[in-house]
Amino acid sequence: MMSAGATKVRNQDANPCIDESDASQKCLDRNSYDKAMCSAFFQRYKACRKYWHGVMIQRRRDGVTPDMPTAAEREQILTALGGKPY
Repeated sequence: MMSAGATKVRNQDANPCIDESDASQKCLDRNSYDKAMCSAFFQRYKACRKYWHGVMIQRRRDGVTPDMPTAAEREQILTALGGKPY
């Protein structure tokens, strides 16, 4: 059974960067946890978190709920942007 924190991290609606997180973990697994080999994956994850955090802050300012767009809303946003901006 997963803890409440682990469940939130794996929730597609709550965590917009699951794919980037998984890619970072896979890189570490492939490279015997040599972080230097995975810096590009870490940067992409950080950029993802930064982008969606900005979206969340703007939605709060605008009074939009929920603060974080759902997975379906994020897909529409990314499609309108022509792909991931990070």
